[in-house]
Amino acid sequence: MRLKFVVCKVLQREAYLCAARSQNVVDVVLMPQGLHNEPDKLRTCVQDELRRTSDVQQRPYDAVLLGYGLCSHGIVGLSATIPIVAVRGHDCITLLLGSRRKYQDYFDSHRGVYWYSPGWIESGTQPGRERYARLLAEYRAKYGPDNAEYLMQMEQGWMKEYGWATYVDWGWPQSETWKNYTRECAKFLNWNYDQLEGSPSLMQRMVDGQWDEADFLVVQPGRRIADDLPNPGIIRAESVD
Repeated sequence: MRLKFVVCKVLQREAYLCAARSQNVVDVVLMPQGLHNEPDKLRTCVQDELRRTSDVQQRPYDAVLLGYGLCSHGIVGLSATIPIVAVRGHDCITLLLGSRRKYQDYFDSHRGVYWYSPGWIESGTQPGRERYARLLAEYRAKYGPDNAEYLMQMEQGWMKEYGWATYVDWGWPQSETWKNYTRECAKFLNWNYDQLEGSPSLMQRMVDGQWDEADFLVVQPGRRIADDLPNPGIIRAESVD
């Protein structure tokens, strides 16, 4: 098959690795990191990509794959003229861990977990000393020292809800560097550090076309993605009409 893989940039390394190992032809299309913070913008940007159903040489795709979970309901309402394949997960961490059950089990036993991965660390948005220093400098420059301190207190407030900095390990050559970075962030924030073995299995099955109903939703033309949170499947397909 010829597949289009629309994926958040934080999954760049993982997406290219799985695409390279697939027998299918997989074109990876990267989307800006952080769209999950603005679900309507995520929906608009991804929908624009879904309208492009041929590659740069005008060869049609057989399906488009979404490298997103539900992501703050950002994928709800998406539709296309070719099949859409979406993973049944709340966010991209399900793809990194390779299992919806593994994600849920860890989440249930580690309340207040903040996930770290190579792509998330490289995005520069993860809580830690570097982010704190950068924001403080920005606030001081814009609002002055006193206001900056107040804004930083507000910024740090939501972090009190968290207690774990957990690194998802795919065994990359640079993994120790990223683990150490996560440890330093945990120490700075007074959080617990943990690391969890990730797996490419779910993403690999996605690009290989092994779309079992338990882990994937296949949305046919004329239908769109809807949330289904009361049920284990998380997402479902509904008629566009």
